[in-house]
Amino acid sequence: MKQTRFNELHKKLGAKMVEFVGWEMPIEYKGIIDEHMAVRTRAGLFDVSHMGEVLVTGKDALAYVQWLTPNDAARLLPGQVQYTALMTPESTFVDDMLVYCIDPRTYFLVVNAANTDKDFAWIAGHTKGFEVKVENRSDAYSQVALQGPLAEKILQPLTNVNLGAMKSFWWAKGKVAGIACLVSRTGYTGEDGFEIYSTDPNPGVVWTSIVEKGSPLGLLPIGLGARDTLRLESKLMLYGNDISDKTTVLEADLKWIVKLQKGDFLGKPVIEKQLAEGLKRKLVGFELIDRGIARPHYPAYVGGQKVSEVCSGTFSPFLKKPIGLVYLPIGATAIGTEFEVGIRDKMTRAKVIPTPFYKRADKK
Repeated sequence: MKQTRFNELHKKLGAKMVEFVGWEMPIEYKGIIDEHMAVRTRAGLFDVSHMGEVLVTGKDALAYVQWLTPNDAARLLPGQVQYTALMTPESTFVDDMLVYCIDPRTYFLVVNAANTDKDFAWIAGHTKGFEVKVENRSDAYSQVALQGPLAEKILQPLTNVNLGAMKSFWWAKGKVAGIACLVSRTGYTGEDGFEIYSTDPNPGVVWTSIVEKGSPLGLLPIGLGARDTLRLESKLMLYGNDISDKTTVLEADLKWIVKLQKGDFLGKPVIEKQLAEGLKRKLVGFELIDRGIARPHYPAYVGGQKVSEVCSGTFSPFLKKPIGLVYLPIGATAIGTEFEVGIRDKMTRAKVIPTPFYKRADKK
């Protein structure tokens, strides 16, 4: 298994380590519920160094990113970040990702750990006609995410970056605990927070300094378990569960990242066709009416007929109720519509509810 540069620090903190897409990663430290609530009410620190980083440079860098993704990268100023997708010609997902605009000739793409090699092959395979260079820089980077309402208070004494002036989905370069870093106001939890990237070969001081500064304020190190429950409460997609090469961007309820007016891009004709003809299914959020927890792959029924399977599902630690995401026929996607989930051979009533399930009040 691959190990991040923070591996020994996790073990010293008593983390329960597991294999995750070829990496040895912490699944939990003190317990998933405690860690989840720490992020919602105070702060949490995640090691996300397993994520993939791809650098795109060259004269045609912007035009290339525009062709590769449905969102409009031309809107990005240097210092801005954008959520978007890598799409197939069928408008299904190769992956979802973040695009960082370094300058008009340089873009930094952050992709999911499970897909890094596949994504890089896809990206590198679509450069024909563009004067660009693409590099898989994943092994060079370490990344931590500091998330929660106290994130800025904890991080500011450790960095020369003016965090108070940084808006959501912006980034800046500076030092954190004396280490050269890129700091962005982004995250995968639905909370305010920062993701910190470094190519320093010994970035451990970044982790230990944040833990030391944050622990008196209630910060906890957070494992993959709470990362999943946090992102689900905020309806943030997980590739392989909620999105895949079998689901389109419109079906995944991500029309907001599609900018048809920007010009041609991979998958655009299929999106236009789906918009003209109407969707046959869509991803929705639900809660259970009856007792139980809807786990991934549990069958979903409308009118007694199986129509799909639960994509993501858990008991929400913050909302204290069972929630989940599922693709339903378009006629069953209205808020309040009831359907059923099969849980241990029992038909359990569920209903469609608004998403995100959780949304913080104060957004930067």
